[in-house]
Amino acid sequence: MAIVEPLAETADGHRRLRLHSPVDRHSLGEIAVSTKSDVEGALERARAAQPAWAALPVRERAGIVRRAIDVLVARREEIVETIRDETGKPRAEALAIEIVPSCDFLNHWSKRAPGDLKDGRRRTHGYIRPMKKLYVHHQPLGVVGVITPWNAPFVLSLNPVAQALLAGNSVVLKPSEVTPRSGEWAVRVLHEAGVPEDVLQVVHGDGSTGAALVEGTVDKVCFTGSVATGRSIATACARRLIPCTLELGGKDAMIVCADADLERAAAGAVYLSMFNTGQVCLSVERIYVVDSVADEFIRLVQEKAQAVTYGEGDHDMGPLFSDRQPDIVNRHLADARKKGATVTVGGVQAGGEGLYFQPTVVVDATHEMDLMREETFGPVAAIMRVADEDEAIRWANDSEYGLGGSVFTRDGAKARRIAAKLKTGSVVQNDAAVIYGVAEAPFGGRKNSGVGRVNGTDSLLGFTHVQPVLLSRGRSRKESLWYPYTAKTVRNLDGLVRLGFGNRLLRRLLS
Repeated sequence: MAIVEPLAETADGHRRLRLHSPVDRHSLGEIAVSTKSDVEGALERARAAQPAWAALPVRERAGIVRRAIDVLVARREEIVETIRDETGKPRAEALAIEIVPSCDFLNHWSKRAPGDLKDGRRRTHGYIRPMKKLYVHHQPLGVVGVITPWNAPFVLSLNPVAQALLAGNSVVLKPSEVTPRSGEWAVRVLHEAGVPEDVLQVVHGDGSTGAALVEGTVDKVCFTGSVATGRSIATACARRLIPCTLELGGKDAMIVCADADLERAAAGAVYLSMFNTGQVCLSVERIYVVDSVADEFIRLVQEKAQAVTYGEGDHDMGPLFSDRQPDIVNRHLADARKKGATVTVGGVQAGGEGLYFQPTVVVDATHEMDLMREETFGPVAAIMRVADEDEAIRWANDSEYGLGGSVFTRDGAKARRIAAKLKTGSVVQNDAAVIYGVAEAPFGGRKNSGVGRVNGTDSLLGFTHVQPVLLSRGRSRKESLWYPYTAKTVRNLDGLVRLGFGNRLLRRLLS
């Protein structure tokens, strides 16, 4: 992400932040921090604009969101350059992480929304069926606040914003203050597609702006970021009894089984721990390899890590995005060395103005080390030997995080058996991280990794209030259970229990 330099407050009361490139620290310009008053104004406009947007048929809203794909394809070079300016990530990663999945999400959600959000009749069961008809309505929540991070600033903004809009809400987005223009592109693309300006707005700033948004008149908050901030947001939402979706940190484990394809596993270990310079919540941050194949696996990992190129330009790996990250990576590596681990590849921050860090491999890691317990967010493959898969599962679950996990085995049934024992939000066989790009998958974390789902049908419906409406079938002036209670009332109720539920055949008919 861009390096942030606070500047003096301007005459109009706005703080300003100057941004610098993580590649070589050249200036990327300045942003004005939105004040509490600015945020309140945006929320008022969003509230006023939302009913007209919600009144559009879902298919019409979906058509507008679908047009954003054409805008995105046409403007992709500008978006990629903005992302690269603010993060330094290689062009291949800007396309693979940001542009391709964004196109896919827009295409998927705009196709699914008319069916998934369709109001309609639902079948009732048993003794209810002759008396009542059930309908379900999907009502928009109102105004949704979306707060997004710096590691994938475009796609992590576009995906929740598009879902919220399709559900009929208006949205106020606050992208990270260190990748503000990348996040803002999500708003620009949708505006150009036809989303009204007041229905989708952006506010810029740091934690104070985010706090103003969360404490404002929003009806739901979607947040992706740190555990500490997520807890604060959850507390604020709990006070107002509004829903929130929190996608927080991760310390994802990779298990390498004895029957794994070691070439694939080693290539995966290097890529999945180092792509986006390791700054992905779903990065592989812990690797547990069964001892019988550990020597060959480690040899292959070292060989492949040594071949990873990094530096300015189109290399495999870009810089760390934040000037705070090198300190964290260096501290974790120093602690690991002190406690008996060996750094066999890399382990050193590169010289020069950029925030580059060498691709790094650590062996003989243990759970006494910060490297295996705290989120590192750097290009480090940390490897621990285990006796067998059961031990790997125990260590994988020994974490305060529970976002994702991966199992490298040739046996799909074994992968499912291991997955069932992992306390994680998702599990992938012979890969990792890709699960976020599978829009059908109900992606979300457990433990300190978050609350709620950011993909799957549950995510889209989570931007609505699902309202059941029960209609009467007959024209009777009162129900059989209404006052006054009589002996007949009791006989009928007792007969329902005795004959309806007491008889196994009839019980099945009532289900």
